[in-house]
Amino acid sequence: MTTSSNNDKKGGGRLASVERVLMAATMGALCVITMANVLVRYFTDMSFAFTEEISIALMVVMTLVGASRAFAAGHHLAIQYFAGRLPGVRRIAPRLAAGCSLLMFALLAIFGARMAWDDYDFEVTSPSLGVPQWWYSIWLPVLSVLIVARLIGLLRRGGR
Repeated sequence: MTTSSNNDKKGGGRLASVERVLMAATMGALCVITMANVLVRYFTDMSFAFTEEISIALMVVMTLVGASRAFAAGHHLAIQYFAGRLPGVRRIAPRLAAGCSLLMFALLAIFGARMAWDDYDFEVTSPSLGVPQWWYSIWLPVLSVLIVARLIGLLRRGGR
């Protein structure tokens, strides 16, 4: 079995495939938007400055989906200096790190949901395009919940 297959089994198979497709699609959209912006600026005096709004939203989506995938596959950042030197800490450090990450993303989901609701409730519009701001802000709590689910799976597997 290949490493990719092992990571898919450990990280959730179909969901991992969906995450990879989502990351690739957002990266592709970012590349197309950026290239269009460069070409328009180069060949005309116009600017696609409004695309920055979309690019930022896509980067947030890509970052959160990538974080979810990294937690599921066990490729998240880890501070090894103390954990590797203190024998008692080595066993509890992965669970402690996963627990702290779980708490942080759960709070991010709660407060992100409140922010998205406020954007919806107060009918806030985006500065450049004038679309409802909640179209962008809703992805923060939704994808934070995905990361929380991935972290719960990680803790069930022993924190590694």
